[in-house]
Amino acid sequence: MNNKLVIGSLDKADFPDLNLFDIPCKIDTGAETSAIHCHKVKLIERQGKEIITFYLLDPEHPQYNGIEFSSENFREKRIKSSFGHTEYRYVIKSRIKLFGKIIKIDLTLSDREQMKYPVLLGKKLLKNKFLVDVSQKNLSYNLKNINKG
Repeated sequence: MNNKLVIGSLDKADFPDLNLFDIPCKIDTGAETSAIHCHKVKLIERQGKEIITFYLLDPEHPQYNGIEFSSENFREKRIKSSFGHTEYRYVIKSRIKLFGKIIKIDLTLSDREQMKYPVLLGKKLLKNKFLVDVSQKNLSYNLKNINKG
């Protein structure tokens, strides 16, 4: 029996830990890890611990909240881009809400300023949970709106 949810090629998701809601996402089965657009990423020391600070989205984005986020729970990961070059990015642990369910997610902090969608959802999140139907879009978001009414 298949209990996977069908997700389209695009959707909108909530990130409750990051105070972001209805954020446009591109589903990318070619990407291993999910990514979120950020800027001003800095490593700092606070009370003897190394932490990472960052801002999500761009000031021009309608949901930009100007909050400086910080996390002690991060790691650095080598990422190979779709263009074939390798770079190191920081990965944070967070949660995403899709289809009314809260799911743990690893998010790479990435400069996606030139990209159309601020969030990319990759294979690590999709695996064993979702089937992708590229002819569909906003299935989770539409379900959320139906349940509101």
